[in-house]
Amino acid sequence: MGTVTAIGARTKVAGLALAGVEVHVAESPEAIHRAWRELAPTVSLVIVTAEAAEILRAEPTAATEAGPSRPLMVVMPR
Repeated sequence: MGTVTAIGARTKVAGLALAGVEVHVAESPEAIHRAWRELAPTVSLVIVTAEAAEILRAEPTAATEAGPSRPLMVVMPR
């Protein structure tokens, strides 16, 4: 079973740590892209804030494209 990770602004993702989610606070476009690139291979689900999702979609990379070896990305509502 894979792990669950969250990426986004501290105020929106910090509470997920209480549920055992690995939290990556990332509030700038560079930090968001870095957090995505540095995901552990064991991550199977990534929860991202709406703002982080917009940034990742604006500059798609091979890492953010869907595929069998990439984790599922779920976007938090605003």
